[in-house]
Amino acid sequence: MDILARATALVGGAMVAMRRRNAPRVQAVGTAPAIPEARPQGIMTLKMPVAGGWLNGHVPDAAPGLRVNAFATGLDHPRWIEVLPNGDVLVAESKEQPAKPRSLMDHAAQATMRRVRAIGDSANRITLWRDADGDGVAEQRHVFLENQNQPFGMALAGERFFVGNTDGIVEFPYAQGATRIDAPGRRLTTFKPNGHWTRSLILSPDGRSLYAGVGSLSNIGDHGMEAEEGRAAIWHLDLETGQSRIFASGLRNAVGMAWEPATGALWTVVNERDGLGDETPPDYLTSVRDGGFYGWPYCYWGQTVDDRVPQDAGLVARAITPDYALGGHTASLGLCWMPAGTLPGFPDGMVIGQHGSWNRSTLSGYRVIFVPFADGRPSGAPRDILTGFLSPDERTAFGRPVGVTIGADGRSLLVADDVGDVIWRVTGA
Repeated sequence: MDILARATALVGGAMVAMRRRNAPRVQAVGTAPAIPEARPQGIMTLKMPVAGGWLNGHVPDAAPGLRVNAFATGLDHPRWIEVLPNGDVLVAESKEQPAKPRSLMDHAAQATMRRVRAIGDSANRITLWRDADGDGVAEQRHVFLENQNQPFGMALAGERFFVGNTDGIVEFPYAQGATRIDAPGRRLTTFKPNGHWTRSLILSPDGRSLYAGVGSLSNIGDHGMEAEEGRAAIWHLDLETGQSRIFASGLRNAVGMAWEPATGALWTVVNERDGLGDETPPDYLTSVRDGGFYGWPYCYWGQTVDDRVPQDAGLVARAITPDYALGGHTASLGLCWMPAGTLPGFPDGMVIGQHGSWNRSTLSGYRVIFVPFADGRPSGAPRDILTGFLSPDERTAFGRPVGVTIGADGRSLLVADDVGDVIWRVTGA
């Protein structure tokens, strides 16, 4: 497999060199992005930096006025974070477990991902980290829950603890202050695994409903739309009745979700399709309407048709234009609302963990950014919070940010880094 990975790197390098000459110089960002015309790629761009990790005290670069320290280290591919009411920090440690490849491109992509530790054996656990002395570094670690199936999203409603495994939502009993759950779980929903495997969760403000992001199996419905049934959507689960339904659809891979407090709207970040160019189409941040359809796989950024896909004119006509572009292939995964004053110099807005691209000639993402909000809407250009995850020559990823959340003190930001195997803590300098 390593031989295939090296061969893929050589072919990918040739494609990158060819496409970089004509790559757009301006990122498609904001409420009115300049999205280049689609250029379908016969051989998709594959460019993945080697996973390097952080050595000899090296840390990400914090924006002016901020500082960063390692809150927890020695994890195994930490992806998502949940802060409990008592201040304990839960971390889902999991990794993609690839399905059987169906094509040479699947083989090549998996070989590349293995080489950079993006897929493989999954820890399949949730660990609990406790900073008992309040110094910003967790000194206690406990295995909170194990033997899960690629756990990702987590949510707590009273004494009910929910886990978003790749194949469905599972509920466990929880006692305040507990450092471990041994009781068996109760399955509440069933989702199709594989493909975009993460299952993020968010509780409604009233605690009566749970929302789950379920990504597509493929890039653009490559195995037929029957295989995509129930996917590329955000699901709603009524915790009183146990009934579940699709809340919004046409979202290729909706991952992080957050509530915007001024309007009460649900927002999400979505990873868009591949194979049309470096900036085409951009990943995006958007509010999510009940019953809304957002285009995938038939179109993008409103009614821009993807000619590679057999069309459905009725769905294209219904497609909602997203609110805010985040640039092409940034792999924006983490999302949380950050109130003004959490970090010095930052107003109300959304924090986004951009895991970083693998399929464009000039890499994008590999940073944690902030989008300011006013009156319930994005109100300006994105700002960096953390950078420095990628080497200047784009050959090495020291880390890759994923989940983001506000710390228990309300004055810090926690960031999961699945290549560095670290939880970073960002505060004022």
